[in-house]
Amino acid sequence: MAALFLAPVHALPDPSCNTLIVSGNPEYPPLLWRDQERPGYLIGAVPALLKEITEPLGVNVEVKDTGSWARVQRMARQGDIDMVAGAFITSERIGYMDYLLPPITHLPTAVWVPKGREFVYRHWPDLVGKRGSTLINNSFGQNFDRYAEQNLLIEGVRSIEQSFQMALVDRVDYVLYEVLQGEVKLEYLGIADQFVPLPTPVSREGLFFTFSKAAPCNSFELRERLAERLYELVNSGRVEELIRRYKAMYSASS
Repeated sequence: MAALFLAPVHALPDPSCNTLIVSGNPEYPPLLWRDQERPGYLIGAVPALLKEITEPLGVNVEVKDTGSWARVQRMARQGDIDMVAGAFITSERIGYMDYLLPPITHLPTAVWVPKGREFVYRHWPDLVGKRGSTLINNSFGQNFDRYAEQNLLIEGVRSIEQSFQMALVDRVDYVLYEVLQGEVKLEYLGIADQFVPLPTPVSREGLFFTFSKAAPCNSFELRERLAERLYELVNSGRVEELIRRYKAMYSASS
């Protein structure tokens, strides 16, 4: 592993691979969101972490806003982007993406409900018969996704703001969204006092950097070099530092 980490940049499969085109979920603050100062790009804790991984290796990254999370996944499948900056593991995604270890972080997902409309939630069957909403093509872990597909009514929408607004006007009973992202998004929207996460999470999943299997810049050597640096930063507590910094930055922008 050390030898791979020290390999020269010219070991990359192609000179054009000195710059990797990356995208991710633009609805994911403080980990990723649209950069108002640089339209067409994403900022957040995850892009910042990726740059700290790649810059010492002489590899540049451009973390672009390519549209909705569903479109980002289509582009990864087709090889139109090199990497995805943050994805949970599903069997479908494993078919077209290579995952870097270790995970960036682990994220619990909550059932968010308007205050005053709380219900008892202890496990997944408690959602049967209720109406939910979340982002199109969002995953909350392989097991929950399978259960939801077979048993639950969850409407996919293009923006999480739409999901929360639907809940406020009683079009849905709950919103599925990660705890961290839900907190900052609701604060940003000015409606944090109108929602609560139910105490029991529906899942707690690892979030990963991935390479498109169809991307020409995807090589075992490059993945190993990035994974080595990722391991160092995760173990040093750097991810938590970046999340705190960008959470404050996103809140200040509201």
